[in-house]
Order: sequence, then structure tokens, then C-alpha cells
Amino acid sequence: MNASTLAVAATTRPRPALRRLAARAALALGAAAGVIGLGLGAAAPSFAQVPANVPTVTLPDFAELAERLSPMVVNIRTTERARIAGGEGDPNVEEFFRRFGIPIPGRPDPRRGGPRGGDEDGAPMQRGVGSGFVISADGFIMTNAHVVDGADEVIVTFTDKRELKARVVGTDRRTDVAVIKVEATGLPAVRIGDVSRLRVGEWVMAIGSPFGLDNTVTAGIVSAKQRDTGEYLPYIQTDVAINPGNSGGPLLNLRGEVVGINSQIYSRSGGFMGISFAIPIDEAMRVSEQLRTSGRVIRGRIGVQIAPVTKEVAESIGLGQPRGALVQSVEKDGPAEKAGVEAGDIILRVDGRAVDKSGDLPRIIGGTKPGSKSSLQVFRRGNTRDLSVTVAEFEADRPARRPTAAEPGNAPSQTAKSVLGLTVSDLNESQKRDLRVRGGVRVDAVEGPAARAGLREGDVILSVDNTEVSDARQFAGIVAKVERSRAVSVLVRRGEWVNYLVIRPSR
Repeated sequence: MNASTLAVAATTRPRPALRRLAARAALALGAAAGVIGLGLGAAAPSFAQVPANVPTVTLPDFAELAERLSPMVVNIRTTERARIAGGEGDPNVEEFFRRFGIPIPGRPDPRRGGPRGGDEDGAPMQRGVGSGFVISADGFIMTNAHVVDGADEVIVTFTDKRELKARVVGTDRRTDVAVIKVEATGLPAVRIGDVSRLRVGEWVMAIGSPFGLDNTVTAGIVSAKQRDTGEYLPYIQTDVAINPGNSGGPLLNLRGEVVGINSQIYSRSGGFMGISFAIPIDEAMRVSEQLRTSGRVIRGRIGVQIAPVTKEVAESIGLGQPRGALVQSVEKDGPAEKAGVEAGDIILRVDGRAVDKSGDLPRIIGGTKPGSKSSLQVFRRGNTRDLSVTVAEFEADRPARRPTAAEPGNAPSQTAKSVLGLTVSDLNESQKRDLRVRGGVRVDAVEGPAARAGLREGDVILSVDNTEVSDARQFAGIVAKVERSRAVSVLVRRGEWVNYLVIRPSR
């Protein structure tokens, strides 16, 4: 007779012997469960003995939040007129598109059964869908800049099926924030949360229109904060399911407050792969306030191109840990050049605020009022120094010029071959003037350790081991003292850019 039979017998026939046997069997089973389930041996406590102060973890219920907040989230549909450049297209190109079943750019897609509200004479055609949320009762709505960028018409749909045309108040591509306006009053508006209170591991919820499916609710947790995926913003990373159409929708905490704008996903397929990013709402609100006031965002600039400082470079130049922003080039006659900033400097602080990584610098400077003076602490050739810069206004995106090799100019005055695998020559006065440098040497040939470090013919070496290079003779003297057993840092200019490279002579 097994334990279950004993237990049944005890409940149907209350005989004393069977009751005692059933009790002993129950105790034996309880002890075994303690050993197997808890791994605590014979002395393991039963579940009834677990201390009352142990917290109980329960999954949140998003139903009430979704019901209350959905009316504040809108679907955004945009249209634009078909634009066919150059009249008739190339027949060979059009045949390629037709053969592979690809819609011809600027033409209706025949696979969709017609032009969907437009024709090839320039009538409106559907362009895309996104999401947004109401930030004020009088009709201001926040979304992503890429949702409405380039649209001829913006249509907002509410949960009660109302459709209203919206005008674009302003967009900011650098932060991907936009504000649009509908003519309505008494709209339910979201509450803005405190991003500084947001914790990694905290539950969050998104509402949006993935693939045009209005008011879709998804949930997850905050995976990380301060992710550097944008030039001016540290993003919030979550595992909330975000797909095309969610862009511009709110990321909400369990208090029903907006803490971010869903903006990006990491994907190799175009769909959700478990990693999504949201713009912190405090940064977005600062941008939106400027957009509502002036239609644009005013930012500061000092005229430098920067790069990260690697661990290897930091150790080789005596900086210690990798921090700051490496200045790769300085704009001619720009604020930084007037302040004395040089290519190769590492900016460590701005107005006392630490620049822990290169991405911090444009955010700090961008948030500084143009025309104001800021103090810069820079690391240059083993020492720190303080400089004062007058911040200018950032006007427009400037396309980065592609670095080109330094021109050889006139014949070199003299050459020097080094144990680093470099053959170098002096720069003439014309080259120095064009490069805006006081000294340096041109690399004429590269081999061995220098080639492995990434140096090229045409590079200009400005310093070696924090010692400024004036000419080839001095360069040879510096290199002659180099210990073969340690790495050597060289500051190299290539075209308009400078960077540190580390040469290991012993390899």
C-alpha cells in the first residue's frame, strides 16, 4: 500500500492505526520534499516556517494603466506627394524593378491594388505611420522627428476614432524629437516622470501603433540607462517590444508617467530583437520647450571634431584611465582655436563638469548658452591646463570632409630613419602653413612596428611620448632614447584629423 492509498484510507476510514501510519508517511514525504526541493537537508524548514518578512514578488497588472493612458496616445499618419525627378525614368532601371517585383520609386505599387489615395500626377500618397502622445490639453503632441520629417500632411487619430490634421511646430533631427499641434481643447494629457528615479530592472510599458495596429500595449523592464547611441542623448535601453510604428510613442512607468519616447531598436531583421531604445523624457521636454517657443533648438558649439580615448592610448600618454574627449581637429578661426585648443588635446572638464567619455562633450557644450564663456580643462603632452572659450551658436549640420593624405609639397630638407620603422622628413613652410602646425615631420615610408600600428605614408607626426616634434633631427633624437620594451605613443595627423597611435617596438 503506497502513501496515497494510505492518505485516502485515512480520510474514508478513520481507524487509529491507519491514522498513525498516514501521519508518519506524511512526515517522511515532507522531510524528503525539504531535502529535494530546498536542498537544506533534514533540518530544512517547511513553507509554513518561512519568515513573514521575506518580500513576495508579484508581476504587475498593466490593465488599469493601459485603460487610463490609452486616450492620451495617438496614431500619426503622414502623407507626401509623389515626386518624380527628371520626367520619364530610365527604362532599363524600371525594367529591373518590374522584373524583381520591386515598386518603382515615386510610382504606385501595383501589388497593393492601386495608388492608395494618390496617383503619379502628384496626389497625396500614404508615406508612413507612427505614434505620439498629448503633452498639453490645448493640442500639443510629442513624437519623433523621423515620423513627420518631410511629410506634406500629418493626420492624428485618437482612440475615439477622431481624425484631426496637425501642423508641425518644429523638429530636431539631432535628438529625433518633434512637436506637432492639432486644433482641439480639453485633451487628456500625460504626466511627465522623473528619469533620475528610473532604475534598471524597473517595469515599464509602451503604447503605440506597431505596423499601424493602434493602441498596442507592450511591457518589459529597463535594461540599462545612459546608452550612447545618439550624438546628444544618452538613451534608455529596454526589452519592451518595439516595432515600426511604435516610433514616437511613450515609455511609461508603473505610476503612469512618461519617462521616455520610444525611438530606436537594435535589429538585424528590421523587427524587434529584444533591445529597444527610448529618448529620456527630461531631455525631450527641454527640446520641446524650445520648439514650441521658437520652432528650433539653439545649441552651443566650440568648433572641434572629437573621438574617444582608448585604454591603450590613455596608459601610453600618462592619462591613466580612459576619459575625456580627444580633439581630432580644430575649426579654423572657431571658438576652440581662439581659446588655444590644439588638435591632440584631450578635454577633461567643462565648467567643472567631468567629461567621462567623448559623447559627454557635445551634450555639455550643446546645452551651454551661445555667447557665454566656459572653462575647459585639457590634457596636453602630460600636463593639464585651463582654457577659456566663448561658446558659439550651432547653426546647421556641416558634412565632415573626408580626410586626405598630406600633400608632399616641396622636396624635404632632410630625412631620418627610426627604429620604429619610420622614415620621416621635415615639413617645409608651405606645408606647415597649410596644416596650421608649428612643427612636425612627414612620414615618407613605413615598415615593421609602425606599419603594424597603422601609420601610413603621408601622415604627419606631431609628438612622440608627449614631446612635441619640431623637425626630423629632433625626432631622431627622441626616438633614439625610446626603450624597445615599452609602447610609444605618437600623435599623428592624417588630412584634417589627428589621433594617437601606439607603436610597440619590441614586437
